[in-house]
Amino acid sequence: MTSTGTAVSTLEDPRVASALDRMFRQAEGDEATSSRIRAARPEGFTATDPQEQADANAQVYMPISAEGGRLLYNLVRAARPATVVEFGTSFGISTLHLAAAVRDNGTGRVISTELSAAKAAAARRTFAETGLDGLITVLEGDARETLAEVDGPVGFVLLDGWKGLCLPVLRLLEPHLTPGALVVADDVDLEDLAPYLDHVRDTRNGYQSVTFPVEEGMEISCRL
Repeated sequence: MTSTGTAVSTLEDPRVASALDRMFRQAEGDEATSSRIRAARPEGFTATDPQEQADANAQVYMPISAEGGRLLYNLVRAARPATVVEFGTSFGISTLHLAAAVRDNGTGRVISTELSAAKAAAARRTFAETGLDGLITVLEGDARETLAEVDGPVGFVLLDGWKGLCLPVLRLLEPHLTPGALVVADDVDLEDLAPYLDHVRDTRNGYQSVTFPVEEGMEISCRL
């Protein structure tokens, strides 16, 4: 609260705002970092499985946009989920937006999963620096395994890991989704996300879905 009694978002907390500003600035170098990584690879090398992809991109942020982050914050504030699940922590930009909303709701938790050990460690340090670590659990490893142990109802899901895994991860979580749960997937224009989009855009699978035009697009699906 300010001196006039006006509520202030946790996103405005100096520790959170500083961390987000730092990471967004560092993410601006993603293209150069990716080029440097590709140049250093042995000729003919191609990362094929998710672990190889994660290890090969351990220095690349691949963040949501600032506008996308604010959208996530607003959706979580409105939905007030008891449990938020995130597939793809990376360095924690999206996770901070989710956790800030959970804190401002006064209830809930964030469970995030990350395949890169280096990114998971960096994200945990950032969460501790911002004071939001008590609201966030980072599960390190393959989400198809780590999220199998999620207990209790899930009211919000962010899918922003490897696009080819978004549908398997969603199917894993579906038994835990509450009626009205929101599921958000980033980067709708990427080809690997097509099977996921086919699933959530078919109302016979139990979703009402809409594409929100922010950056590369976010698919927002409501569990019916």
